[in-house]
Amino acid sequence: STMVRLQAIAVAATSSCLLISSPLLIHDVSAFAPSPVTSHTTTRGISSTGSRRRHCSIHRLLHVRCQAQVVLHAGSSDGSSSDTSTLETAPGKSSSSSSFSESLFDSLSNFSGGGAQSASPTTAAALETDDERVRRLRQERLVELAEGEVRRADRVREDALPYLGLLGLQILPLLGTERIYSVTYFFGLAVATVYLGGRQETIDAPERVTRQNALAAPIGASVSIGLIYVLIKAGLDPTYLYALAVSLFGALAISDVGVPILRNVLPASFAEAEVAVPKKVADRLDLDPPTLPIDGLTTLALGLASTAIYWSPSIGLESKYLVSNALAWALAMTSLGAISLGSVQTGVILLAGLFFYDITFVFGTDIMMTVATKIEAPVKFLYTAPPSDTPRDYPFSVLGLGDVVIPGLFVRFMTRLDEVL
Repeated sequence: STMVRLQAIAVAATSSCLLISSPLLIHDVSAFAPSPVTSHTTTRGISSTGSRRRHCSIHRLLHVRCQAQVVLHAGSSDGSSSDTSTLETAPGKSSSSSSFSESLFDSLSNFSGGGAQSASPTTAAALETDDERVRRLRQERLVELAEGEVRRADRVREDALPYLGLLGLQILPLLGTERIYSVTYFFGLAVATVYLGGRQETIDAPERVTRQNALAAPIGASVSIGLIYVLIKAGLDPTYLYALAVSLFGALAISDVGVPILRNVLPASFAEAEVAVPKKVADRLDLDPPTLPIDGLTTLALGLASTAIYWSPSIGLESKYLVSNALAWALAMTSLGAISLGSVQTGVILLAGLFFYDITFVFGTDIMMTVATKIEAPVKFLYTAPPSDTPRDYPFSVLGLGDVVIPGLFVRFMTRLDEVL
């Protein structure tokens, strides 16, 4: 029995020294005890490191305690070392091994800064009320959002040249309407959007496309475009309802993708400023604290202004099609960040199905061209058509949004695959 206790003391002391000196061993603690929930104490930007140190200390203590108990148990089952009856405990009394491990745990708790007040993660979780849990989760979400916005702004800064290239493309309509300009505009816009959409940072995990979704996508698209085509031929015009929904989504998309861009254009104080909102609004939106970030409000105002210009009856489409392109570009970027192909097989199924979809509705019939030219909504990129001796029913050259987003999803997936490999 004495030899077993000496072995336990040696193993526990060695384990505590190794765990305190080597942070890499913390990952092995999950085999012995559940990971505690990390609490954050900051409201925006950088999270606190004090809670991380305390939780790491708890991990180490649990690991040392379990090591000591494992060795004691192994020693008690070894007949050559001692009689098992010497480790048995009489009713109403505590065993020496349990007292030893409890003393070791308490001593190391005092050493790690916990003192007599420190409690196990299970006890701390049990003492947490529902309101405290909701408050903690909201605080962690705020920290997650703040850190995510920092990552997004850093990525935009890395890709500054492609963004400047996109801005430069908007000068081409001022230079002329010849075919060389329209081809350059569409090619540069598509390539830059796929590149930037594939590299952009996202805060939340994207929705993954399954094989069933990939198989159903061409069928659903066929039914949708066929229904719109039938409505147009029947004399019913769904343009206004469809365009209103798309333009509102476009305003929200500009609000989303515009935040990291403005953070790289305006001073750093712009990213930290907040605006207080009335109590009724804060209660309705469940805001705690009752403030909204000024960068998000600014980009939302830009999105709503773009939608208002798009719907202005006093401005012809020939004069505002670049605004329509901005809404469509924001939708494309948001789609590339919100959707992810689950596997290469899913991507192949989706691209193959849409390949036959294009053959049928673009080249085999006039369905796609009829819907694209009759339904005016920011779901396509426009450029003034080149001069022609033959009158044109539609005064623009068109690049469909799906022709950018669908290949972009596959490129983004391959980019993530390349990073992993």
